[in-house]
Amino acid sequence: MFRFLTGGESHGPSLSAIIEGLPANLPLDFDEINGQLKRRQGGYGRGARQQIESDKVEILSGVRFGRTMGGPITLLVRNRDFENWRDRMSVTPVEQETPPITQPRPGHADFPGMLKYATEDLRPILERSSARNTAALVAVAAICRQLLRHAGIEIMSHVVMIGDVWAHFDTKVDYRALAARAEQSPVRCADPEAEAKMIAAIDVCMQEGTRDTLGGVFEVVALGCPPGLGSFVHWDRKLDSRLAAAVMSIQAIKGVEIGLGFGVATLPGSKVHDELFFGAGEGFTRGTNNAGGLEGGMTNGEPVVVRAAMKPLSTLPTPLATVDMKTRQAVKAHFERSDVCAVPAAAVVGEAMVALALTGAVLEKFGGDSLQEFRRNVDSYLSEVRARGWQPHYS
Repeated sequence: MFRFLTGGESHGPSLSAIIEGLPANLPLDFDEINGQLKRRQGGYGRGARQQIESDKVEILSGVRFGRTMGGPITLLVRNRDFENWRDRMSVTPVEQETPPITQPRPGHADFPGMLKYATEDLRPILERSSARNTAALVAVAAICRQLLRHAGIEIMSHVVMIGDVWAHFDTKVDYRALAARAEQSPVRCADPEAEAKMIAAIDVCMQEGTRDTLGGVFEVVALGCPPGLGSFVHWDRKLDSRLAAAVMSIQAIKGVEIGLGFGVATLPGSKVHDELFFGAGEGFTRGTNNAGGLEGGMTNGEPVVVRAAMKPLSTLPTPLATVDMKTRQAVKAHFERSDVCAVPAAAVVGEAMVALALTGAVLEKFGGDSLQEFRRNVDSYLSEVRARGWQPHYS
């Protein structure tokens, strides 16, 4: 069974993770893992923290000579900023504790977290709920992506909206070309006209007098998923529910849709469902992919397309009204160093969460204690579905 657990705080010594269930003999590219961490730190509109940190992964167990051993993998991403927070984040008791922060930020975990955990200081809530913790998830997923590649699966993303600016694309999408263009964009948008407007909107929010934050929408696409990942037999085995939960777990995400998503509610069935065709040379094909690659809780062989709506960040440069949890007086919310816009970075985290959900589904389907066994199982299944007429269209 594939599972993982992360630990760490935003300004603590490090972020950590333990991964269990990956097969032995999987070669790991450490540069690729660090490359994914670097992607997470990029994007126009990020704050000063990204100039402090330069995330690198350290593997402490489960890997020998660059290959997985079959046991739990322990990884570490150190927080360089901890040097500036040693007293405030000391693990051991100190003579004089840092004064508590009691002004919760609307939209953040502060208020419910302080009540839930019976604390008079929002610092413990802030530290663990911070999006800084997504660095550990991206590192875990970077390892998993290297396994998914052996099943022919690749994952990419691009930003489709920031603020009220939407990107526009052709109906017939070349996802690889789209992702390649997005990778060169400071806002990870493949539409040059929309990119310029997005940057301008972020610039407005950076100016004194109009300082604010911006949200948006990003799209994650998984190519090469064979039909049959997931299951229709139980609610918690449906892959679309697992993908939605994984992406929804990202900080500031307030909506997730697959394929046409909420658009299916406005159209008749004849305009929604993806008609099925068969050609002797290409096997089964679809005229559209409104289902986003998932039917009945299972992949259907088409690209898996997941979109997420990210709210504007709740740490505002011009703080909102709140109530002091100690005095009950009206005050301005606490300001913690933050970003103006993190949608481009959230798209990279979205890739990670989709990769993690797909890894679980792939290992359930194909299993294997070693990479060799895993690949034999994948190849055997692909041979079977190809014999029944399915052909991969993104390989």
